[in-house]
Amino acid sequence: MSIPALSSKNLVSASDYNPLLPTVRHDPYPYYAAMRRESPIHQILPGAPFYAVARYDDVCSVLHRPEVFSSTALQILAQGGGISFGPNSGALAGHRLLQSSMMIATDPPDHTRLRNLVNRGFTPRRMSALAPRLRAIAETCLDSVVATGQMDLVKDFAIPFPVTVIAELLGVEPERRERFKHWSDAIVIGLSGTSQAFGRAEVAAAADEMADYIESVVAARRSSPRDDLISILTQAEEGDALTGGEVLSFIVLLLIAGNETTTNLIGNAMRAMLAHPDVMERVAADRSRIPAMLEEALRYDSPIQGIPRKVVEEVELGGTKLPKDAFLMVLFASANRDERQFPEPDRFDIDRKSREHVAFGHGIHFCLGAALARLEARVAFETLFDRCRDFRLDAEEVNVIESNLLRGPRSLPIRFAPHRSVA
Repeated sequence: MSIPALSSKNLVSASDYNPLLPTVRHDPYPYYAAMRRESPIHQILPGAPFYAVARYDDVCSVLHRPEVFSSTALQILAQGGGISFGPNSGALAGHRLLQSSMMIATDPPDHTRLRNLVNRGFTPRRMSALAPRLRAIAETCLDSVVATGQMDLVKDFAIPFPVTVIAELLGVEPERRERFKHWSDAIVIGLSGTSQAFGRAEVAAAADEMADYIESVVAARRSSPRDDLISILTQAEEGDALTGGEVLSFIVLLLIAGNETTTNLIGNAMRAMLAHPDVMERVAADRSRIPAMLEEALRYDSPIQGIPRKVVEEVELGGTKLPKDAFLMVLFASANRDERQFPEPDRFDIDRKSREHVAFGHGIHFCLGAALARLEARVAFETLFDRCRDFRLDAEEVNVIESNLLRGPRSLPIRFAPHRSVA
């Protein structure tokens, strides 16, 4: 069985773009291409101040001008203000998880202060020291499935691997890991999509449970610090005036971004290679190609499709006048397929020389965990290729998660042959 390559060659109109439609979520790239051609600053809802930013140069311009395009949009939209993203919009209005702004939803000078404080948990030395432990976790995740010659890559590997990594970094007990994955899904997918799996009450309940748990752990780490990120953050709170709410909001950000993004990167990269067997063969034969493959996977099918911004003052962008207080969806995934920046953008080409994709953002909000995500994904595929060969899809169709912000396979059944040494 095979899966079709993701392509923007199918002709649709920019007016057909609606991020809530299943057809758009299944393959948004033809719609992004149409917007880049016809309406690069595209009013998503007629009559509403809500625009999609589709071209690479415009996306970078927005990301580099926080004084005009505010990151507070994410916090406002998460609480149901402004434009509704889905049926659960407003489910967390006033919730203590959002009482203090997440770093990703702040502007300078607050963002600068928060970033400087939390950087201590993501030093290059700390990240590089993780590699042996990451390998051990990846091996353990594969132990129960390798001999069977089949697995759901998402359920059996792409979810438990990064969940275990971020849980260990934070000091979360093993018995809590499955539960905090549920909290993460309920909050992110429940708020940003149309999934029937999570209603408003379930989103709110997950937020309550997550907040209760994090607050209890923070209290414990204050009295008895450990060698984990929560301890580092609580120490920063005492020494550098991080508030209790800021500690809570940053841990929530880590719990969510620390597993969702890497899960989708692993799933999207495998899906792209399954659709391009020649790439799979080259990478399997030469593991040194894994980093280049991952960079191209990040560009080709971005785990985070975009992020919102709010217009602080009336401004012109890409020839379009935007009113004060308008909301933008800054489409990383469309920018990464912009033919002006990436020749033949619909081709999955691991030999591309440019690494100027914006899958991890750009400017002051470049993803703090990008180095960790890259390291996790590299270790994931090194381990997969070390222990398995001849990967092939075991499904007629690949369904994606039901989110307007995130993109990755909901399930990816595959078959493979174990290497003889592990058979």
